[in-house]
Amino acid sequence: MKLVKRMKKYSSKVGLVLVAVLWLKVILIAIVAVVSQNSRLDFKVRALGTEELRCRWASRAGVEKAVAILNEDTKESDSLTDLWSDNDGDFNDIALERCRFTVHVIDEASKLNINTATKNQLLELPNMLEDVADAIIDWRDNNDSVSGLGVEGEYYETLTYGYRIRNGPFRTLRELLLVRGVTEELFYGEDTNFNGILEYNERDGDESPPADDGDDELDLGWFAYLTCYSYDNNTDAEGSARININQGNERQLQSSLEINASHARWIVENRNHNSIADLINRNSPEEPGGGSSGNPNASVPIDLQTFAEIADRITVSNNNKTEGKVNINTASEFVLAALLGGGDSATQLAEEIVGYREEQLYGMESIAEIMQFGGVSVDTFKNIAALITTRSDVYTIRCFATADRARGDGLTVQTETVVDRSSTPYEILYWYQGANK
Repeated sequence: MKLVKRMKKYSSKVGLVLVAVLWLKVILIAIVAVVSQNSRLDFKVRALGTEELRCRWASRAGVEKAVAILNEDTKESDSLTDLWSDNDGDFNDIALERCRFTVHVIDEASKLNINTATKNQLLELPNMLEDVADAIIDWRDNNDSVSGLGVEGEYYETLTYGYRIRNGPFRTLRELLLVRGVTEELFYGEDTNFNGILEYNERDGDESPPADDGDDELDLGWFAYLTCYSYDNNTDAEGSARININQGNERQLQSSLEINASHARWIVENRNHNSIADLINRNSPEEPGGGSSGNPNASVPIDLQTFAEIADRITVSNNNKTEGKVNINTASEFVLAALLGGGDSATQLAEEIVGYREEQLYGMESIAEIMQFGGVSVDTFKNIAALITTRSDVYTIRCFATADRARGDGLTVQTETVVDRSSTPYEILYWYQGANK
C-alpha cells in the first residue's frame, strides 16, 4: 500500500516536471521566434539603411554630373537641343554601385515667374480662378490693400492655424500652397513625383493617390508652369555688359555697337526708351538705307536688319539682372501662349514659334530672331520684348536613384535641387532629398 502511494506521489512529481519542461520549451520557442523576428527586422532595417545611403550618394552623383554638363555648356544661347536637356547617354538609367540613377534638368526660365507674372498671365493657367489669381498677387505685393477678389494678412491670421502673409516675393515655389485657394491638386496635377511619366497610380481615378481623372493623359499642375527663380543677366552672348541706349553720346554708340553715325544720331535724338523694342515700329525699313534721306548728317531710323544685329547688345537698364524673363528657346507652347496674351491666336502663334526654333541647331540666339520667320509681327514683338530672353542660368535638377535587388527594384531616393550656374562654384538655391518608398 505504501509502495502504491509512493508511486503515485512520484508520478505526480514527474508530471509536474514534464509540464514545467513543456512550458519552458514553449517559452524558449517563443523567445527564439521573437529574437529571430527581431533579427530579421534588424537585418531589413540595416539593409534599407544601406540602400538609402547608397542611393543618396548616387543621387548626389547625378546632380553633380548634371552641374558639370551645365558648366561645360556654351552660354551664347540655351535651347532644348543642348546636352543638359537632350542627353540620354549621361542621364538615363545610369548604373552605379548596385543602384541606378536617372536625371532630369529643367530650365527655370522656361516658366512664368510667379513674382512677376501679370494677372492675365496667371489666368491662363489651367483651372485658375480670378479670386485665386488676385490672392497670389496680394501674397507677393508689399502692401495690405486687397486686390480685386484677393485677400490680405487678416484672412490668414484668423485661420484655425493662422500664419502671416508674405507681402513680398515668393522664396520657394511650394510657398504657393499657403495662398488661399491653391490646392495640392491644382499645384502638383497628376505628376506628383515629377518624372514626366504617366504611371498607374496617376491614371486610376480615386483608387490610389494622387486624385486623377482616370484617363491616359498626364495632366501637369501649376508646378510645371511656374517658377520663382528665373532671371536674365544684363549681358550679351559673349558675357559683356550691354550698352544702355538711353546713355552715351553718338560716338560711343557708333563705336560700341558698330553702327553708322546716322543711326547713332537717331538713337540719341529719340531717347527715353522703355524697351529696346522702342527702336523699331511697323514702319521701320527692312534693310539699311530704306529710310535714308541722302543727307549724310541726317539721323536715320533703325531698320529691322540693323536692330536684329544689335538687339542682344543693347539695354535700357543699368541693373545687372532682370527677374522673370522667359527663354523663348525652352518655354512650352503653353507658357509662350500666356506671354502672347492667351486665346486661340496666341496658341497658334506659340506652336509656330516652337516649330521655328526646332529647325535651328542652337535655337534662337537673339530675341529679335523671333520676328524672322514671319509669324511674330513688329507690334507683337514690342509687346513681349521686355519679357523674353534666349539664355538661362538657373536650372532645377531632379535625380531618381533606385537600389538594385535580386527581386526587382529596391528603395528609391529623389533629389531635387535648384542651382544657379552663373557663379563659381555654382550656388544652390533650393535642396530636397528623401526616400520615395
